[in-house]
Amino acid sequence: MFDALKKLFTSSDSPAEEEMTLAMAAGALLLEVSKADYQQDPEEVEKVRSLLRQHFHVGLDEMEAFMVKAGKACDDSTALYPFTRYINDNCSNVEKYQLVHSLWEVAAEDGVISKYEEHVIRKIADLIYLPHREFIRAKLSVVEQLPEK
Repeated sequence: MFDALKKLFTSSDSPAEEEMTLAMAAGALLLEVSKADYQQDPEEVEKVRSLLRQHFHVGLDEMEAFMVKAGKACDDSTALYPFTRYINDNCSNVEKYQLVHSLWEVAAEDGVISKYEEHVIRKIADLIYLPHREFIRAKLSVVEQLPEK
């Protein structure tokens, strides 16, 4: 009985730490932003794929399995903490800035950055201790590239 209780209290609601990689943490956060506005646009999902290929060299042949795994990790987790903790433990400020810039790129892919997407990105930036000026710099860098309406 005590073993069962100990297992209950020591287990976490996050993906197993040995399975966590930088690509998995970033992928889960990118997917979280893509569905923050309660509709996951195909353009945003394709942008996530593109960013994973570009920054993490996830191959085309393994992309679908990776996307499913990252989506499941995101869905199974009750918080952003396991992913942001991994980012904090393994990334420099420059890499954190690049992640936030990528999050803005996903949010802007459909041409509109919703308040929900901005909220999730701000929350992630705060959790990874990215200075606010860098959060704004990343946003402005992406917003300046949006076509005018």
